[in-house]
Amino acid sequence: MKQNAYLKCIDPSCGLEYKIESTRIECEKEHLLDVKYKIDPSPSLKELFYQRRNPEGSIFNESGVWRFRELINFCQIDSDSLEDCATHLVSLDGAEGRQSKPYHMSKVADFVGLSQENLWLQPEGYNPSGSFKDNGMAAAVTHAKLANIKKIICASTGNTSASAAMYAANENIECDVYIPAGQIAPGKLSQAYQFGAQIIEIKGNFDDALSASLEKAKEIGGYTVNSVNPFRIEGQKTIVYRALEYLKWNAPDWIVYPGGALGNTSSCGKSLMELYQWGWIKKIPRIAVINSDGANTLDTLYNGKFNETKLRWNKGKPDTELIKNYYSYLDEKNIRPKTKATAIQIARPSNILKALRALEFTNGVVDEVSDQEMLDGMSIVGLNGFDCEMASGSVPTGIKKLISKEIIKNDDIVVGILTGRQKDSSLAVEYHNNPENQFAIPPMI
Repeated sequence: MKQNAYLKCIDPSCGLEYKIESTRIECEKEHLLDVKYKIDPSPSLKELFYQRRNPEGSIFNESGVWRFRELINFCQIDSDSLEDCATHLVSLDGAEGRQSKPYHMSKVADFVGLSQENLWLQPEGYNPSGSFKDNGMAAAVTHAKLANIKKIICASTGNTSASAAMYAANENIECDVYIPAGQIAPGKLSQAYQFGAQIIEIKGNFDDALSASLEKAKEIGGYTVNSVNPFRIEGQKTIVYRALEYLKWNAPDWIVYPGGALGNTSSCGKSLMELYQWGWIKKIPRIAVINSDGANTLDTLYNGKFNETKLRWNKGKPDTELIKNYYSYLDEKNIRPKTKATAIQIARPSNILKALRALEFTNGVVDEVSDQEMLDGMSIVGLNGFDCEMASGSVPTGIKKLISKEIIKNDDIVVGILTGRQKDSSLAVEYHNNPENQFAIPPMI
């Protein structure tokens, strides 16, 4: 069979390529890798994807990831053959992405200052482990299976560990999880334990845990499933596919994400670059990334708050020295990320270069919000009958802030991605017990 999929270095001046079976996450020069496809898929597939919404008994048609399998066919299978799908594709009974689609939320629309018709919010907390991670994990573990991997490894502040452990257990693969001791919500940590992961506690923060996990993976030949894994990015592209399909492939003006490790920003950018190249969309939405002000590396560097130099992709020639200098500054001043939104409490986003590429392609923007603003955003989503974690509360409040700055216009169509459901029950209890909070409903005595 002619090979269609392969891995390629993201640095245009390097361009090293590897076979799709490779388990590398970087090229020989330590640049991140992309999954690439030699053949552009036909827009006629849109009709096939719509037909698969009636799954006719196939979990791979039910799956919000594998329903779009022709667009991420790195296994290079006969995508019409359910036998091939069952042999190669990893799915939790078709549950990943199955219930994920954009919704109108009237109270959130009023809060941010948009008409209800112009604001769509897509809750990824409906995934089986409770976050967007399942989209990418289904794809990453599929590739691990292709490479005959027996153990996967990840670092996590919670959601990655839950997803990795769940998919590993389902495929009878071992899973080691590196966590920053004392900095992970019990509701998330309990999932990793429940699914049989081996927990390794690291003194420090997520960045320290990621460093330790990558080192261990190199040492033992383990398979990393953090978002530096290019196959994680492939699976997360389907978040955008589902949003666009629901909008009849009419691209919105904006797609808004929380900013943590920046895997979502990277996957969104890659999907939009490909869809535009393939002729599937005629307009390029702008990406907005919303950082916590306590973990705001991208906002600081992108908006020139460190030394007045604005970090950009620069057509594949980013100023990586600026990034290194900023990280050295954080170490010298002993500055650590600090936010109650632990899902995005990351100071060294591992996908920063791919995120810069996405922002350049989409003419994107970056901003930051406070913990209080994120809690308000989380709470107003809840008052619409939807659940989201604190990190996802950055999306409505970020949209509100960008509207106040007249960056997002009142007639723009905006899709916000709510990346996970609430797994730290104490946050909502504390919020509503304080009558000074904007949306609090304190208990009656």
